[in-house]
Amino acid sequence: MVLEQEKMLPRLIGSRSYELTGHTSKGEFPGSCGAGASVERCSCRNWSDSERLVCRLRLSAVPAAQDGETPGMGHSLRAAALLAFVVLSVLVSLLITSVKQFGSGSTRFSNATDEEELAALRRALDLQLRERRKEILPLLLPYDENKDGVLEEVHHFSELDQISVLDFSLWNEVTLGSGKAHRDRMGCESLMDVRAAEVLGSGYTKLVVKANLAGGQPVALKLVNEQGIDMSKCVEDFKDPQGCRELVSYKLQKEMLLLQRLRHPNVIKLKGHCSGVQGGGGVEKGRVTVILEQGTPLQMIQLLQTPWEDRFRVCLDLVRLLHFLSRSPLGSVGLLDFQPRQFVTVSGELKLTDLDDISAEETACRTDADCTLQFLHRNFTLPCSSRGVCEDLNEKRNIYNAYRFFFTYLLPHQAPPGLTHLVDHIMNTTGELKANINQTLEAFEHILLLYKSGLHLDNLHPSILRDYTVMRAMRTSGDVEYRCWPSYSQQGCVLSVHSAREAAYICNSHSQCNSFTLTGQKTWTGRFLASFRSSFGHLVPNGASEVYVKRSKVHQPPSS
Repeated sequence: MVLEQEKMLPRLIGSRSYELTGHTSKGEFPGSCGAGASVERCSCRNWSDSERLVCRLRLSAVPAAQDGETPGMGHSLRAAALLAFVVLSVLVSLLITSVKQFGSGSTRFSNATDEEELAALRRALDLQLRERRKEILPLLLPYDENKDGVLEEVHHFSELDQISVLDFSLWNEVTLGSGKAHRDRMGCESLMDVRAAEVLGSGYTKLVVKANLAGGQPVALKLVNEQGIDMSKCVEDFKDPQGCRELVSYKLQKEMLLLQRLRHPNVIKLKGHCSGVQGGGGVEKGRVTVILEQGTPLQMIQLLQTPWEDRFRVCLDLVRLLHFLSRSPLGSVGLLDFQPRQFVTVSGELKLTDLDDISAEETACRTDADCTLQFLHRNFTLPCSSRGVCEDLNEKRNIYNAYRFFFTYLLPHQAPPGLTHLVDHIMNTTGELKANINQTLEAFEHILLLYKSGLHLDNLHPSILRDYTVMRAMRTSGDVEYRCWPSYSQQGCVLSVHSAREAAYICNSHSQCNSFTLTGQKTWTGRFLASFRSSFGHLVPNGASEVYVKRSKVHQPPSS
């Protein structure tokens, strides 16, 4: 635009002759306007305003010659300098005008460009939302409940008919809070008086909060992490906070559907949710809060300090869960983010709490080389089936991850002597992927049966109790405790036993032990809790306890 104005400038001020030579004392100015024009008026009708301005300025800069005097060279130089100044002033004026015109045009262009860019970003965000919906559609296929209470997929619908049989009532229940099942669950009204909220953890997508509802009921709340990486990156990319909240919340909605489809004792229980998809009702549109049963995050360091029986329970629960996932309604499900942090314990029972990163897809293959499981220190090659998929890949991945993250740390240490050979067998078969999940579960259930029944204690002779005197319906007072590891009590030595015979065997193996008490308390396996001590002050009546004291330590009454 500036160049065009510069090209126009010679046409504006150079289309007339402004030569000062030939000036007369009368001030006549020869030019194309015609001879005899009044120079003082500079009023040629064919001239533009700019030309008239230049004309007047030039004439005012050249003083009229006195009668009989010839104009001097100094006057001509001053006139030329002033002409240059005038030309520069006109150029600057034209430049300012052009910039203003360009600025107003560029503003309109910028606004149009911004609107087009926002529209393009919205289309891209809509595409992302459609992709999320596609991920959810398979979860809406109908399922039936078998005689064992496990959901099974209904397969008698053709692929073309699937869209017509989608369980939209379940989708409405998850997103809108409708449906028959929802009436038995918590909703937005349950969150009106949340107390003692505490952040349990946060990730890229979600925030987990520990809370007590009205009445003191403990729950865990999952909601979109507004400060998380997923939300921040989405807003940065698409410039749409509400649309991004809807996009990110699809992970929560997907997880709710998975919790519906994968109901199992070792999967966290969905207690309800509050959704603001429709807006209004005090809930901002796009906000979703999932209400779950509250658990305790799994802490491996603390778990290593617990008795073997509790550590075995965690491993057994995990195997039962993996067995269910291998034949779930969605197919064989693989846990892609297999870490202890994905689990919690509820009353000692292990539960999977994060279903965000699971996959029921089968890996396509042409040869066995396409079916390689790669881990940090080991690789395994699985067979490629005639169907063109890797056989049991999700199942085998789950088993090896259970071995390296759980079994290695929890299972062998302090295992009962009569069960160590069975534990070693599990460690070998899972560490080398020589057993499938059915065989692994059978091995765990066999150990549980032996442990609960006490069959692994057959080598303990009954005569071991002959060295003890039993006092029934009594308990001790004034105890002198000693510590053992691992113990159910940090202040003393409390272990689980199948019977008094096993307790006597343990007491004989502890140099500090002189007596033990069988209480009425039992562990999750039905075994008794026994407390061991060095000595005690006296006995007091207690109908639920039995005290066993080594005969050499029993105080005999003096003979008469």
